[in-house]
Amino acid sequence: MKSRLVIVLVLVFLCICLPLMNGCANNAQTCAAIGGAGGVLIGAVAGGGGGAIVGGLIGAGGGYVVGNEMDK
Repeated sequence: MKSRLVIVLVLVFLCICLPLMNGCANNAQTCAAIGGAGGVLIGAVAGGGGGAIVGGLIGAGGGYVVGNEMDK
């Protein structure tokens, strides 16, 4: 339980700091990175290791779509 809490806290920290540290060229890349980090966080809490991978992929894909629409 303690290791899961540490992972969640690190991911929350990265989600908060990612927009400030992110040197992406456009909104699509920035939103994909933020969506991927958020998806990993939700997937890790909900489903463990496998859920984190799937959540990250879905979050990155969704974030890319949103960011791509913001660039237009």
